[in-house]
Amino acid sequence: MIVEWTTPPADAAAHFARRLAVETDVSDVAAALETGTPGFVLLDSRSVPAWDQGHVPGAVHLPGREIAARAENELDRSVPVVAYCWGPGCNGATRAALALALLGFRVREMIGGFEYWAREGFPVESAAGVRSPAADPLTAPVSCGC
Repeated sequence: MIVEWTTPPADAAAHFARRLAVETDVSDVAAALETGTPGFVLLDSRSVPAWDQGHVPGAVHLPGREIAARAENELDRSVPVVAYCWGPGCNGATRAALALALLGFRVREMIGGFEYWAREGFPVESAAGVRSPAADPLTAPVSCGC
């Protein structure tokens, strides 16, 4: 099968610029959190059992199904939000980000979600405390160069 390349470069550039305006990745979130003043609140939109299993230290827990009812009272509209859910096989963060945007919040989605956060070896918090899992060499190479 031959694939035709019909998208003009300017259209492709606009598409990718739009994505970068509303997405961030786990490495960039981790780097921002390490500064102590990331400029956003990190929101975990997963269920209570998933949160209890482990979450990003410092994240706010607001299950996606509860955003419409709770976000106005629990989030500061002047602070941007970065939303995450389980991982790339889940669109919960996309739905959470949409719900927040519809409520007037500035929001980005953390692509890769909690799965890639943990797989890249970043700290995970649970009732047992904070631990840093071993990084998966397939998801956390020495340097991807980006």
